[in-house]
Amino acid sequence: MNSELMPGEYHPAADSALAWVKSRTVNDLYTWLAVFSSDAIEGSSSALIYGETLKRLLDGKPVSDRYLLGLAWVLKELSERR
Repeated sequence: MNSELMPGEYHPAADSALAWVKSRTVNDLYTWLAVFSSDAIEGSSSALIYGETLKRLLDGKPVSDRYLLGLAWVLKELSERR
């Protein structure tokens, strides 16, 4: 059994990460997009990545598994702080 992902194979947790992000309301996601955009304008490279990843999801464009996992994690953490 090989524990490494093969080229083109996505991380198995990406499905649940996508489901979790999609379970958020559209208004909530657009609010987070505005927050990330504002922070990116202020120079946050992380916010730029999260915002672009979220925008790609909202636009129905492909997103890599690691970007999706990162976005889901940060949205979960930020949502718990609210």
